[in-house]
Amino acid sequence: MEEISRKMAKGAAWMIVARMSDRLIGLVSTVILARVLVPEDFGLIAMAMSIIAALELLGAFSFDLALIQNPNAKRRHYDTVWTFSAIFGATYAVMLVLLASPAAQFYNEPRLAAVMEWLALGTLVGGFTNVGVVAFRKEMQFDKEFKYILSRKLVSFIVTVTLALMWRDYWALVAGTLAGIVGAVLLSYMWQSYRPRFSLAARGELLRFSKWLFFNNLIFFFNTRLSDFVIGRMGGPHSLGLYSVSLDISNLPTSELAAPVNRAVFSGYSKMAGDLPSLRNGFLNVLSVIVLLVLPAGAGITVTADLLVPVVLGPNWMDTVILIQILAWYGVCMAVQTNTGIMFVAMGKPQVLTALAGGYLVVLFPSMAWLTLQYGAIGAALAVAGSALLFLPINYYVLLSSIELQLSRVLAVFWRPAAATAIMVCIVEVIEWQLMNAGEPLAPLLKLLLLIAAGVIAYVATLSSLWRLANCPDGPEQFIWDNVIRRLKVLGWKQ
Repeated sequence: MEEISRKMAKGAAWMIVARMSDRLIGLVSTVILARVLVPEDFGLIAMAMSIIAALELLGAFSFDLALIQNPNAKRRHYDTVWTFSAIFGATYAVMLVLLASPAAQFYNEPRLAAVMEWLALGTLVGGFTNVGVVAFRKEMQFDKEFKYILSRKLVSFIVTVTLALMWRDYWALVAGTLAGIVGAVLLSYMWQSYRPRFSLAARGELLRFSKWLFFNNLIFFFNTRLSDFVIGRMGGPHSLGLYSVSLDISNLPTSELAAPVNRAVFSGYSKMAGDLPSLRNGFLNVLSVIVLLVLPAGAGITVTADLLVPVVLGPNWMDTVILIQILAWYGVCMAVQTNTGIMFVAMGKPQVLTALAGGYLVVLFPSMAWLTLQYGAIGAALAVAGSALLFLPINYYVLLSSIELQLSRVLAVFWRPAAATAIMVCIVEVIEWQLMNAGEPLAPLLKLLLLIAAGVIAYVATLSSLWRLANCPDGPEQFIWDNVIRRLKVLGWKQ
């Protein structure tokens, strides 16, 4: 189990680097595109992508997780998954073309039809992605997963930004999306030697495990995409564009950090499922890393949003400030409870995850409809953030009961990062107040960089002090400290 834990830690590090590289490229792309395109362009693409996501529910069985969770997966399992993917991709493409005109009428947006017809090509091609890349995660070869993720992102980035600077309209986003899909398919065969064949030999075995994941993905779609339909219908592409970009920016350092960690550790959880003490320790170790990263990130986004928006997005996007501040805490709430969901799947209890997600939807749907009607995009942000906060203790109660874990051990993971985050926020607020009242006002970019630097220093210093006061217990601080010392020794440093 120690070897599995070591691979989980290494894999989580690789996936964090991969995700942050991916999102950094995305952030640079957004910064450039926000100055070339308008909110309506982003909203139009968000409308199309929400419809594609809805169609993809037909094949949302998460067969990749079934392959990882099954220790005896053979070629017939991989080939069956690939065949299903190809069939679903072709089905999505046909349905997208058929739904193009009705969708344009629903949103009262004539441009949407042509966009959907072109994106149908992407769903067709994407269905033929090499299923062999799942083995990167199953076998914990996360360095290969990193190269694959980064390469396909770079393809989309280069095409999107280049065409946006040339065309200066939403077609650059369409072309970039298509380029990313085609690039991902080609790269999947370049990076993985496995060559799939058409077969449905293992369909029964796969469907028995994945049926609950299908229902969970169905509910997850409504939980995450409901806002696209509601805001798009009520507020049009402008409001949806503001909300979509706000969600991307606000969740960049929170749920976007938790996702790669969860992606990396799922295979480890699956291997530990029969050893409850090891599973509990593995969960706490992963949770401690997530909490240490996302609490200061979410708080930092909130306190600097008024500077972040004009510097990163430009003056046309000032309406996103309040949205980013609300959605940043939604990201934190989701980040610290996503780890609970993959625990249930790894233990072979996907039905529990489905039930919890269904309860979340029951709360989200009426609150989203009412608050969006009353307050527009801000109401939608309040609905998702409030629902996530409400279900945070519920998710933990169910999981802790299932794995017989005391609440005190979970709280021990939270208290040092939470205290360090609170002190960080106070220091940043004081510095910002002093800068506002200074005789010579600083340029916004310089001011933002100064506040970020102050926040990072304050958080790291406070967290390390609290860790030492607690007699240096095992945890992410110890892991980071050991790795820093190891790197310094490699460079010739002596204690």
